[in-house]
Amino acid sequence: MRVIKASLLKAAALEHPRAEEMLNEWIARVSAAEWHSPVEMKRDFPHVDPARAKSGNTVYIFNIRRNEFRLIAAVHFDRQRVFTLRFLTHAEYDLNRWKEEL
Repeated sequence: MRVIKASLLKAAALEHPRAEEMLNEWIARVSAAEWHSPVEMKRDFPHVDPARAKSGNTVYIFNIRRNEFRLIAAVHFDRQRVFTLRFLTHAEYDLNRWKEEL
């Protein structure tokens, strides 16, 4: 898979140093993957969950550091691309503003 906007995660790692190691690992694992379905993705990330944004698009929520942070991404299995959309603390995620923005 090709990670689009890895720069968003690098900026998040600077802002949240506790997440840096996990974000680097996430980038490496996703970059090495070749998923063709959510089932295949879930094998690598068992705690990833789909969610529907206000736009009607499905996004995927990845737990980072045991749920301390949430990474929201759009996964295009047909194009082998993962677009990083938001990196939020758990508290920011719970406000659900991201659903209105995506």
